[in-house]
Amino acid sequence: MQVISAEQVDAALNFPDLIDALSAGFAAPFQMPARQLLELAPEQGHDCLGLLPAWTDRLIALKAFTYLPGNAARGESVLHAQVLVFDRRNGQPLAQLEGRSLTRWRTAAVSALASRLLSRPGARRLLLLGTGELACPLVQAHLSVRPLDEVLVWGRRPAQAQARIEALRAQGCTARLAIAEDLEAAQQTADIIVAATGSGAPLVFGDLVPPGCHVDLLGNHRPDQRECDTALVQRAHVYVDSRANALREAGELIIPMQQGHLDAHQVRGELADLCRMARPLVRAPGSVTLFKSVGTALADLLCAQLVLQRLGLAQA
Repeated sequence: MQVISAEQVDAALNFPDLIDALSAGFAAPFQMPARQLLELAPEQGHDCLGLLPAWTDRLIALKAFTYLPGNAARGESVLHAQVLVFDRRNGQPLAQLEGRSLTRWRTAAVSALASRLLSRPGARRLLLLGTGELACPLVQAHLSVRPLDEVLVWGRRPAQAQARIEALRAQGCTARLAIAEDLEAAQQTADIIVAATGSGAPLVFGDLVPPGCHVDLLGNHRPDQRECDTALVQRAHVYVDSRANALREAGELIIPMQQGHLDAHQVRGELADLCRMARPLVRAPGSVTLFKSVGTALADLLCAQLVLQRLGLAQA
């Protein structure tokens, strides 16, 4: 069994190819049980162990990750992960991949794939909420699917937002980059809003988001927290990466459902449904779309598969 480092994952991937691989993989047959989030000490905080299995006719993958939000205060990583991949034909172990880098790639790529399927093709202005490890990959991924000419970055610490902007410039980002000093005003002019924060209270609001906007929420996976308010969920055409996962974990949907403002059937579809459409989705003029992602094992599998193909360890 091969052990694949973070450096090998990073060297093997680019967003255009990964997004295409995810699109094809979500359109094809697969099996994906609901992921398990096991709280390590419910009385002490939000520490958890996650287990994400999936398989196709070619591969079996299992990601195990730990999420300890208290690590941030100690200057340590909040997330650690490993992905095990097996040959579906005979069960033979093929590889163990470093999971933090793979998670960054697949999370950003899923966000951009959802935008390619749901946002307006001419979207020009992206508002990013969050300045963590995902900030730069998310911008680069979205730049690969939409002709963005302006990116606004918001964070509670302006110095961290500026650091991400400088990192993007160093990576060759050609869009105009600026700090979003007024979050409410920035929402009102955005074509695409991507939230990847640790916020437990809404930051994106239905009465601020402009007509035609696409909103992507990926920072929360707790049923009692949310990155947007109920008004946005009521107003938007809602899609999710996985019904089984989102309706158990995403407070953005669960809280409005508990309040009686949303029914499960109002979630219009999953990422796989969108990828399997024979023709691109036609948006009603001025409609708002919302994509809620909590993370899927299939995205991990497909990302790992592309890495193994590039390293000559799996067939294309």
